[in-house]
Amino acid sequence: MFVYISILVILIFYWWVRESFCYWKRRKIPHLEPSFPLGNLGDLKRKPVFLILTEVYHKLRNTGARFVGAYFFLQPVVMIVDLDLAKDIMVKDFQHFHDRGFYGNEKVDPLLAHLLVLEGERWKHVRSKLTPAFTSGKMKLMFLTMISVGRRLENQMLIEANRDKDVDMKDLLARFTTDVIGSCAFGLECNSLQEPNDLFREMGRKALEPSLSRSLKRTFTNSCRGLAHFLRIKMEDKEVDRFFMKTVRETIDHRKKNGIHRDDFLDILINMEDDGSNLGGWKFHEIVSQCFAFFIAGFETSSSVMTLCLYELVKNQEIQQKVRQSINQVLAAHGSMTYEAVHEMKYLENCINETMRRYPPVPLAGRIVTKDYQIPDTNVTLKKGTQVFHSIYTIHNDPHYFPEPEKFDPDRFESESRASWHPLQFIPFGAGPRNCIAFRFGMMQTRVALACLLKDFRFTTSEQTPRSVRFDPKHRLMGFIGKMRLNVEKI
Repeated sequence: MFVYISILVILIFYWWVRESFCYWKRRKIPHLEPSFPLGNLGDLKRKPVFLILTEVYHKLRNTGARFVGAYFFLQPVVMIVDLDLAKDIMVKDFQHFHDRGFYGNEKVDPLLAHLLVLEGERWKHVRSKLTPAFTSGKMKLMFLTMISVGRRLENQMLIEANRDKDVDMKDLLARFTTDVIGSCAFGLECNSLQEPNDLFREMGRKALEPSLSRSLKRTFTNSCRGLAHFLRIKMEDKEVDRFFMKTVRETIDHRKKNGIHRDDFLDILINMEDDGSNLGGWKFHEIVSQCFAFFIAGFETSSSVMTLCLYELVKNQEIQQKVRQSINQVLAAHGSMTYEAVHEMKYLENCINETMRRYPPVPLAGRIVTKDYQIPDTNVTLKKGTQVFHSIYTIHNDPHYFPEPEKFDPDRFESESRASWHPLQFIPFGAGPRNCIAFRFGMMQTRVALACLLKDFRFTTSEQTPRSVRFDPKHRLMGFIGKMRLNVEKI
C-alpha cells in the first residue's frame, strides 16, 4: 500500500509540474522552455534575475509580441517587451497593478511593514503621509546635513590621497551614504567615514549582505507568496531587527524628553506616531520600518551610482575633465556649494543619468495583477495574481533605444536629444504612482558627493581597477562583484 501511494503521489506531482510548465504554451504566448525546478532561472547561481530576463527579451523580442512569458520556479511570469504596454501597466491602468508583489510578513518581520512592500489601501495611505517628507522644502533642510557629511568626505579623501595608494571608492562612498542617511532617517551622528567599523555601518552591511541562500529565498518567497506566508518565512536577520528597533526607540525617547526637533525624516514620522486616539497614527514598528526602508532604498543604490560614475569617468578622462570644469564654474558663480549651485550642475547631472542608464540602481520594476486585465488590442487576459516584470536594465541597454549602449555618453541627456524619447525609455526611479518616493533625495546626495570629490581630486585607473563590471547574482539590486580601487590625486 505504501508503494502504491508513493507512486500515486509521484504521478500527481509530475502531472502538476507538467501542467504548470504548459501555462504559456496553452495560451500561445512566446516563451522559452523551462526546466524543473527553477523554470527559466537555471543560471541564477551565475547571473542576477535581470540578466536572465534580458536574455529572454533578446531571444523573443522579434516575435512581435507585446509581452513574453517566463517561469520563476513553477510560477508563470510576464516580461513586458513593448514600451506602450509598459506605460499602460505602470501608469495608465495602475488600478490593475497597484502592488509590487514583494513578499513581506510583518508578524515575523516587523521591519518589512514599509512602503516598498505594503499593498492596496494601506500602501496608498502610507505613501500620502510620507510624500511631505520629500518636498523641495524638506530637501533644502536635509541638504545642510549632506553638505556637512560632504566636507567630511573631502577630508577623508585628502587623507586617502596622501597615503600614495589606490582607494576602494565602493567602500568609501558606502560610508558616505551611511552617514547621510543615518543622520536624515535615524537622527544619528554616524561617523563611519572616519570609523569604518562603526556599529551602524556594520548593521547596514549585515542587512544588505548578499548571499546565495538569501537570493534563492527572496526569489522563492516573491514567486510563491502564499506558501511563504503559510510557512512564516523570515527574511531579515534578528540582530538587525533588534538593532534598528533599539536605535529608533532610543532616538525618539531622547528627542521627546529633551524637546529636540530636527525637521528630518524621523521628525515627520514621530509627529504621526499613534497616541491611542484612533486618528490613524502609526505603530512604533511601522515608524522603524519606514526608516529602515529609507536606509535600504537610499544607501546602496546611491553609493553604487556614485562609484560606477567615477569608474566610467576614469575610463573617459576627457569627460572627467569636462565635468570638473563645469562644477568649478558653477561654484565660482555661487561662491560656495549651495542648494541652488548643486542643482545648476547640469553636466554632472548628465553624467549621473548616463551612469544610471548603463547601471540602473533598481534594474527590475515588478508589479502583480490585482484585478484581471485584458491586454489592450488583444484577446489575452492576465489573471489576478500574475507577476509582471519590466526590465529597466534591458531597455536602458537596448541598442534600439540607445545606440552604442556600452558607450558612456552624457550628451545623450541634452534636452534636444531627449525630446524624441518614449516616456518609459529612461526610468531609473521607476514610473507611475509607485515610482521611488525619495528620488530627489537620492539624486541630491549623489550630486553632493560627486561634486565634492571631482572639484578637487583627479581619479585614474590603478592596477587593481576592474576591467569591466561583473554583476553579483546574489545581490537584490544592481550590486557588482569586488572592490572599486582607483588612484586619487589632489589637484
